[in-house]
Amino acid sequence: MFKKICLITATCLLTYSQAFALSPEVAQLQKEWAEIKYKSPKNDQEEKFAVLVKQAAANASRTPNDPDALIWYGIIEGSYAGAKGGLGALSHVKNAKRTLERAIEIDPKALDGSALTSLGSLYYQVPSWPIGFGDDKKALEFLRQGLAVNPTGIDANFFYGEFLFRSGDHTGAEQALKKARQAAARPGREVADDGRRQEIDQLLAKIAEKRR
Repeated sequence: MFKKICLITATCLLTYSQAFALSPEVAQLQKEWAEIKYKSPKNDQEEKFAVLVKQAAANASRTPNDPDALIWYGIIEGSYAGAKGGLGALSHVKNAKRTLERAIEIDPKALDGSALTSLGSLYYQVPSWPIGFGDDKKALEFLRQGLAVNPTGIDANFFYGEFLFRSGDHTGAEQALKKARQAAARPGREVADDGRRQEIDQLLAKIAEKRR
């Protein structure tokens, strides 16, 4: 079941405008996340994310009031859950949710609203009760909050577009995805940007196919 959800595996929610604010530890986690997500074979990702999530947890423990560290811990925890799959991923999904909620409590605008968008993506990708906490209404609420903070961001628009696609709003999804496709490149984030654009193109192709 969880094998079918990406969770936050596609989430790389940092803009260049804030790159200078990242600690070296968080910047390294961000870089390694992109390499695993977009460069590693799918069969290797669970093992690699398992190692990375421990590093992210340790870093967040050392800096419990740093929203950047919490955001990337949440992102990596969700990525690990997505790669792991099955009911064994549930505890990691829930921890990712708690971690992102804590980041929002500290600063909802940190990393251009990344925690808001990440949490929104969790809500629409995780199964609903009684298995998980999935909730489309909450997903839309957080995704819109993320867009309000970062209206031109590649990730904020991508996840909003993916949510609309899943909801059957293909026109709205296409608009959001094209906006994401036009987002400015993020220097130093080439791997993440290239991977995200491929995901955007794949989803746009699905929309075009449904219209034939």
